[in-house]
Amino acid sequence: QSQFVESGGGLVQPGGSLRLSCVASGINFHHYGTGWFRQAPGKEREWVSCISRNSGVTNFADSVKGRFAISRDDAKKTVYLEMNRLKPEDTARYYCAADIVSDEDECGMTSYPYTFWGQGTQVTVSE
Repeated sequence: QSQFVESGGGLVQPGGSLRLSCVASGINFHHYGTGWFRQAPGKEREWVSCISRNSGVTNFADSVKGRFAISRDDAKKTVYLEMNRLKPEDTARYYCAADIVSDEDECGMTSYPYTFWGQGTQVTVSE
């Protein structure tokens, strides 16, 4: 089965940090850009960040810009989301997926080009 498996979530205090990992299984990882999304209870899924296939382009939602970083390790078929200065409003379930449409120097900022969704990892930011 082709999918991603996310990990690294947990409970953290405001201002803290977490590093999420997303490992590809059964996917030609180096062929695709990769994106992170999140969904809080009662809200729609929200795009957070993406990285292009060649790692040359990264994009971030305004709500996380300057606090989050994204990277990828093709040898490990893994994409990372480094989250710093976390806020309670960052609380959500975080998902990654592959962008199967964009060129090697682009990555999608909507759900449209993404597939191979994982099950997600929960991030809770609270005192």
